[in-house]
Amino acid sequence: MITTIALLKAREGLSRAEFVDYYENKHVPLVLGLAPAPALYTRSYLPESGERGFPADFDVLTHLKFADEATRDAWLALVLAEGSGVAEDEARFLDRSRTRSWTVEEHASS
Repeated sequence: MITTIALLKAREGLSRAEFVDYYENKHVPLVLGLAPAPALYTRSYLPESGERGFPADFDVLTHLKFADEATRDAWLALVLAEGSGVAEDEARFLDRSRTRSWTVEEHASS
């Protein structure tokens, strides 16, 4: 399995509720309408900034798993293709200048 994580920041002016609602009910369906669902696609939202207890420059950790590198690359090619609408949609709810993502090595405890 290939695992990718992304740290994403909400666009200025959106409440946490608006951010979560848009991501879950507009953006996720858009992405899943362009490409087959990854083996795993989860979003873990931080609490409201005043309730976090620590500073953070992101609002959600997105976790994706793919069968292999070729599957991930094919998925990204569809989702990030010019004209897919994903970049324009992300601009509606994300501060794209603060997006960070990595392919990571994952270890699980039994």
